Amino acid sequence: MMDLNASLVNHHSFILTGIPGMPDKNPWMAFPLGFLYTLTLLGNGTILAVIKTDQSLHEPMYYFLSILAVTDVSLSMSTLPSMLRIFWFNAPEISFDACITQMFFIHGFGVVESGVLVSMAFDRFVAIRDPLHYASILTHGIIGKIGITVLTRAVCVVFPVPFLIKRLPFCSSNVLSHSYCLHQDAMRLACASTRINSLYGLIIVIFTLGLDALIILISYMLILKTVLGIASKAERLKTLNTCFSHICAVLLFYVPLIGITMIHRFGKHLSPVVHMLMANIYLLLPPVLNPVVYSVKTKQIRRRIIYIFQRRKNRT
Repeated sequence: MMDLNASLVNHHSFILTGIPGMPDKNPWMAFPLGFLYTLTLLGNGTILAVIKTDQSLHEPMYYFLSILAVTDVSLSMSTLPSMLRIFWFNAPEISFDACITQMFFIHGFGVVESGVLVSMAFDRFVAIRDPLHYASILTHGIIGKIGITVLTRAVCVVFPVPFLIKRLPFCSSNVLSHSYCLHQDAMRLACASTRINSLYGLIIVIFTLGLDALIILISYMLILKTVLGIASKAERLKTLNTCFSHICAVLLFYVPLIGITMIHRFGKHLSPVVHMLMANIYLLLPPVLNPVVYSVKTKQIRRRIIYIFQRRKNRT
């Protein structure tokens, strides 16, 4: 570990934190983290491969699922470099420019994922409300435009964040509380007013993530209204079952997000270990579990995966 006192006067870098107060335990986290990243790549890679190779899965629902898988992998890869530096190579220092670059990608892909979840809620709404015109409404062109819109919105919303951080002076501690760079984490180390940063961060949360959550909620209220109008109980359950995987993905994303937001704003008295755990759960849990949920609960994907493994087993 480098000399901390020397790093405090170096305003061109930040010091990332592994396990707070227990730097000697960092190597113990290397293999579990490596395992989680491997699961993320294998799980989402399998989803993408299955959807690409199976013509029956070339439908709007699965195109959106592909976008979600790519977003999950991209979000995980945004944290991988700093995680490797800390837990594998015991090198916690990260340059200022590298930190704000990582910050941009982490927050950017977070906004993208939220937008994709909204798109998937719209997909489920159209499929249930107007199944006869489902394919004609969500054409390839429309899906492409939705994807471009989601990505463009994320870039536009997060683009000011690096500049808002770069204008701040850091003249005291530069030790971050996580093993990757977050806007709210770096902001608290500044020795000048961060009112503009706080206000902009609040605006992002309300008008992107908060608005997305509201749209998803309204979509499911309309879906539930439609489902309750179905006469057969069996058909109602079958229809709702098509939404289960998406509901799980929404919960996996928004519950940890709300948790880490509340902890940063109101949980300053909590143990640093709690902050570390919530931050890692927020970024590592959804990319690992989303493929599992969709593989288990989506019959078409589950059957295709089983078929692929059985064919390979027969060949051997």
